[in-house]
Formats: sequence, structure tokens, C-alpha cells
Amino acid sequence: MVAIGSDHGGFALKQEVMEHLKERGIAYEDFGCYEEAACDYPEYAHAVAHAVTEGKCEKGILICGTGIGISIAANKVPGIRAALCHDCFSAKATREHNDANVLAMGGRVVGPGLALEIVDLFLDTPFSEEERHRRRIEKIEEI
Repeated sequence: MVAIGSDHGGFALKQEVMEHLKERGIAYEDFGCYEEAACDYPEYAHAVAHAVTEGKCEKGILICGTGIGISIAANKVPGIRAALCHDCFSAKATREHNDANVLAMGGRVVGPGLALEIVDLFLDTPFSEEERHRRRIEKIEEI
């Protein structure tokens, strides 16, 4: 299952992503926001991050206006490796090399077509399991 959340700046793109997940048959849980009224992204970042770290969801997707604030907030939760991705190469590389468990995007930065490609790469790309990447992730977790 995928946890998904956004603030008002990412609300419209979140709707597109959820429809795409539904079409692909991928289960998800929407942690808000539920309308375009102004709201505070840290609430949704923390809800999605905790769903991932507690094992309720395997991965998370977060969207705010730029993707920056929501990724910063998610990365405050121990065990989260949220990656801000606005291109396909980064989405694939962050899964292969960083075993990122949360994807962040900017609803005002990336269009829906590209965003759905990024989501697919993020969800479909496995971690490489290479020793050098595991070692680096362990060092991140120590900090």
C-alpha cells in the first residue's frame, strides 16, 4: 500500500496521482489534505511518514507546491528517506541507490504527465542491494 498526502499546493496533482494508482491497481491511503484551502504541509508529511515507518504502508508520495517543504518535514521522521524528484533519472536512481521510501514532488513544478512517469519509476524500481549503497544508507541512519 502507498501512503499519499499533499498540501493545497499539491492537491490537484495528488488527485491525478491517486487516479493513476487506481488505474494501475495499486492500493493507497490518502492522508490529506482533502480540499484546496490553505493548510500546513508538515501535518501531511508527518502522517505519511509515520504510516511508512510504522509499516502500515510500504512507500509514500508527498506533494506540495515545490516539494521542498514537504520533503524536509518528512525527513525529520527517523527512518524516512524522502527524495524530491522532478525528473525520471532521479526517481529511478533514488530507489536504486538510496532505497528512498517516500517520493516528494512539486505540484507547481512538474506537470501531470511527467509526474506519473516519476511515480511509476519510483514505485517500480527496486533497491539495488549493492553493498556500497547499503553501507551509505546505514551511515545516513546513524546520523
